[in-house]
Amino acid sequence: MNTYSSPSNRPCEASSFKLVAVFLLLALCTITMVPSAWSQETAAPPSSASTEGGSASSAGMQAAAGFSTLLYLPFKAAFAIGGGIVGGLTYLFSGFDESSAKKVWNTTLYGTYIITPEHLQGDRPIRFLGVADSNDAPAPPPAPEPIR
Repeated sequence: MNTYSSPSNRPCEASSFKLVAVFLLLALCTITMVPSAWSQETAAPPSSASTEGGSASSAGMQAAAGFSTLLYLPFKAAFAIGGGIVGGLTYLFSGFDESSAKKVWNTTLYGTYIITPEHLQGDRPIRFLGVADSNDAPAPPPAPEPIR
């Protein structure tokens, strides 16, 4: 009997193929997204520091940040997708109240997606939950007029 063509091996082969495909897709996304996130520096480097090349410690930090992103990104992406769905349901079941849905969307969709060396060094916070913009916050109610 030929064991390679038995039907019992096919589901295992298909699931392992899907797992490898998902892992490769995640690695490809990380490879293409992380360098663009690293290139967006918020502060200019000191004039005494060389901008070309790098040290072994900076290469190690970049590798650690890339590995951390591989572990962190799937959880954050799943949380954001779930929050998008729950926010849509909140919008629907609250009678199309956009402010209620935005509370869910701001918390779940915003935040840190890519871990950078600045995050690992403690220079920037890692925010799993998003922070609402101050311009999206509702205006405080007007003060009552004085009684005359």
